[in-house]
Amino acid sequence: MKSAIKLATLTLFSMAVIASPPSVPAFAAGGGGDPPSASPPPPPDTRSAPKSTSKSKKKAPKQSSADDDAFRQGYRTAHATIYERNDFAGAIEQLKALGRDDSADVANLIGYSYRKLGDYRLSQAWYERALKADPNHVLTWQYYGLWQVEQGNRDQASYHLTRIAAICGTACEEYRSLAAALEKPPGTGLVY
Repeated sequence: MKSAIKLATLTLFSMAVIASPPSVPAFAAGGGGDPPSASPPPPPDTRSAPKSTSKSKKKAPKQSSADDDAFRQGYRTAHATIYERNDFAGAIEQLKALGRDDSADVANLIGYSYRKLGDYRLSQAWYERALKADPNHVLTWQYYGLWQVEQGNRDQASYHLTRIAAICGTACEEYRSLAAALEKPPGTGLVY
């Protein structure tokens, strides 16, 4: 009976989410599937400007284009370290050295790397950090959904799938990848 109630609730929620128009463009993900077939462009600078506590407006410090170029190059290097060399520990060091842990793209790749190393506790913390930075980061919803599948949390993975559908629809790569993982029988021990 409890399973039927859960299924009905999930179905109703899924229908409501899918029926509503997406509020974010599909390119909000910052990347492709697990692993992506092509190197995505580096993420934009998502750091927030410092908030002023006084009544006068203060200008945020200008960031030089050299800093942005260094970040983009470092991000590309870490991306290649993950997806071309499968050096997840090395990529974690490279990503943390960028000093942009508050970026959803960076936090997501750190979480992905920890997941591939088998450290599910740290992986979860980084995925949650990425979603805190950007609740509509579709690639994090996909990777965290795959994490849920690996942990046997199929109901949670289904929830992640509904979030992806709300962000980019059911035709995007992130949706198809997680849906395919959920179609496999539970307990197969497959790692994504």
